[in-house]
Amino acid sequence: MTVEIIRDVLAWCAVINYALLLLWFLVFSLAHDWLYRVHGKWFTVSVENFDAIHYASLAFFKLCIFLFSLAPYLALRIVV
Repeated sequence: MTVEIIRDVLAWCAVINYALLLLWFLVFSLAHDWLYRVHGKWFTVSVENFDAIHYASLAFFKLCIFLFSLAPYLALRIVV
């Protein structure tokens, strides 16, 4: 496996993960009540806690995308 292939894989991973992040954000913001009702059937959680959990999870996922996909990709672009 060459460095170019690894670089391309990391780039596509970042693109796919950012698309998932955008989809998550859109569903959370546009279908908030429906999403809360679905999760409310499984878990007893207030709306404020539900929002805080999703906000923190979105931030954590965004950080993971940067650390595990985007930063290695940029490092390989700089080195090679």
